[in-house]
Amino acid sequence: MKILMTGSSGFIGSHLGPLIEQEHEVHHLVSDLTDHKSVTQEVLAFAPDIIVHLAARTEVEKSFYEQLTFSEVNYVGSVNLIETAARIPNFKNFVFASTMEVYGWQPISDEVEQNGIPNEFVAFDENTVPYPNAPYSVAKFGVEKYLEYMHRTCDFPFAAIRQTNSYGRKDNEFFVTEQIIWQMLTNSREIRLGYAEPYRNFIYIDDLLDAWMAVISNPDKVQGKIFTIGPNNPIKIRDYANLIARKLGWDGEIRWDMKPKRQGEIYWLNSNHNLITQTLGWEPKVSLSDGLDRTIEIWKQKLNVQV
Repeated sequence: MKILMTGSSGFIGSHLGPLIEQEHEVHHLVSDLTDHKSVTQEVLAFAPDIIVHLAARTEVEKSFYEQLTFSEVNYVGSVNLIETAARIPNFKNFVFASTMEVYGWQPISDEVEQNGIPNEFVAFDENTVPYPNAPYSVAKFGVEKYLEYMHRTCDFPFAAIRQTNSYGRKDNEFFVTEQIIWQMLTNSREIRLGYAEPYRNFIYIDDLLDAWMAVISNPDKVQGKIFTIGPNNPIKIRDYANLIARKLGWDGEIRWDMKPKRQGEIYWLNSNHNLITQTLGWEPKVSLSDGLDRTIEIWKQKLNVQV
């Protein structure tokens, strides 16, 4: 098949692109997503069978301060791409990188914030009503709704993946897993982090890539579906940092709440993978412990640190 990818240089795209290229003809979008005319011309010239749309601003915290940019890139740019795809004859699928952040505020979020640990570990799924609580997630949810509208009215083919927090990066310490590892490897005495109490679930990059390939390779089975991918392994960020510290043998001090509390902080995000497993047979294989071991080794080698 002919597949057009956006966001090919990002964390997921840089890993996913070479995998797709083993089986398909791939074109990597070079136009800026906000240059709608150029994007349209480039997409129509290639006329792909499938579009894999990964390009986005993904730093949730920054979206509170750069609202217009996030909306322009993540929502308006996506709408232009969708409308362009609808003009392609025999177009097979538009695969969209959504996010578990669309769930946003849920009743359990308040329970976790007030009481620490919920009475029951709840895993969100495709039937959980989203309440996006950040400009980033509002834009992503908006794209989901636009895709559903196009599917209803124009029989437009799409699938979306509500991605969990992914990890296994080799060159970006902004995100929480890599940030904790990087700080501990470069400072033996003290590190500074944000919020200790939220719960999150995490998926290792290899599992995430397998999920993407399963969706891309089965356009007929995934039509009109939005998938959560789990895994159902929620862990409090405080416990997550302590787990990494134990793996590193790091015994310094963690200073929490070193960032201002942001608007709309969410204290519970967790999901399962039941629907995608039932539909495609995919399920995550890498445990959190093994994934962290692999990521730690990546950063030890990158920083040339022996611990």
